[in-house]
Amino acid sequence: MSDMKIFGGMEPIGSAMKLSKKPGVGGAEGGKFASALSDAIKEVNDMQMNADKAIEDLVTGKSKNIHETMITLGKAEVAMKLTLQVRNKVIEAYKEVMNTSM
Repeated sequence: MSDMKIFGGMEPIGSAMKLSKKPGVGGAEGGKFASALSDAIKEVNDMQMNADKAIEDLVTGKSKNIHETMITLGKAEVAMKLTLQVRNKVIEAYKEVMNTSM
């Protein structure tokens, strides 16, 4: 599964974040998670910028290939939806942890 790529280079969540077996808060595990999250957000941003460029090229006549433009837009849309769903799940988990009585 480690060689599977989605969204043009973004790895699935399970393989992108290989954390050590030692439990801990922060430290190396937190750095790996933050790095994976940052890389994923940068990838989504790049895809959005590529989609904007593809639209601009199509409108200005630099590109006549509407199929590639639509594929680029579709990839950017799916990546953004995935990012929003991950964000929603993280917020939901945070709220659940905060509501747990200690």
